[in-house]
Amino acid sequence: MVEDAANQQDPSRHLMDSQSEPEERALEAAMRPKNLDEFVGQARVREQLSLVLEASRLRGRTADHVLLSGPPGLGKTTLAMIVAAEMQAPLRISSGPAIQNPGDLAAILSSLTEGEILFLDEIHRLSRPAEEMLYLAMEDFRVDIVVGKGAGATAIPLDLPPFTLVGATTRAGLLPGPLRDRFGFTGHLDFYSTEELELVLRRSAVLLEMSVTSDGFAEIALRSRGTPRIANRLLRRVRDWGLVHRQERIDRAAAAAALDMYEVDERGLDRLDRGVLEALCTKFGGGPVGLSTLAIAVGEETETVEEVAEPFLVREGLLGRTPRGRIATPAAWEHLGLTPPREQGTLL
Repeated sequence: MVEDAANQQDPSRHLMDSQSEPEERALEAAMRPKNLDEFVGQARVREQLSLVLEASRLRGRTADHVLLSGPPGLGKTTLAMIVAAEMQAPLRISSGPAIQNPGDLAAILSSLTEGEILFLDEIHRLSRPAEEMLYLAMEDFRVDIVVGKGAGATAIPLDLPPFTLVGATTRAGLLPGPLRDRFGFTGHLDFYSTEELELVLRRSAVLLEMSVTSDGFAEIALRSRGTPRIANRLLRRVRDWGLVHRQERIDRAAAAAALDMYEVDERGLDRLDRGVLEALCTKFGGGPVGLSTLAIAVGEETETVEEVAEPFLVREGLLGRTPRGRIATPAAWEHLGLTPPREQGTLL
């Protein structure tokens, strides 16, 4: 259930998409930067990672293991691909949920070639037995394969070629200390500024052969929740709108009209976000109200409200979490064009 909620964290996934999934994936791949020089934003992480990779090349050794953390859509997978490109090494991609037992992990590790980059997405969701096997593989490039059961079980050591593990997580706090400490470099990705998102959009617009004005880029960036993945998807939806409405050049008015049609408002809130705020304000007087009650009011699962809507609403200062339950802030009432009840001020 939580996994389903996490998959909805990008609000543009709620939008109707006229294109086929393979074409969408091809477009996403084309819009990914191919090297660190093309990568926009995350200046500190980019500088530090560049130093790590350059030092590894000068030593003629594989790069240290890399851990990337941060919210979805900020470029962790893209950076893993860039690490492989910069090191001129093949890339193997898997994820924590896909590795159910040590045998799955052993099969992946034993098939790696020297210098290969192994990317594990959502690494915090590795099973505990697989995680313990990974400790030895990361540190000594060796795994122990257990053959048999009970008193007759035998551990057969298997040497691995040197490789680089790139782990990505949206919840760094769930990573156990022993695993986190085995990464030679840790980088945390932050949300993008509007100016950085405009740079991302300009690059993508060239690849999509779109003509967009400066204020058009600014309008899309403002509604992109600080996330490049969302910005690129909204840009494609604006492109579709312009194609249907025969709008050759996208300005602020055209971008706003397109995104309004897709129910993405001027602050980036989508249907679910506004539904949560409207229920909180109109049905519960601004709160406090329990999470499960609020979820029922909007017709969604509790995990969906907590994992999808709440993080963005809290970050935008529209919703507050208190020991008594969720409350709407004055900014939420103002955004919805509503007047808060007189006693609301005492809850904040």
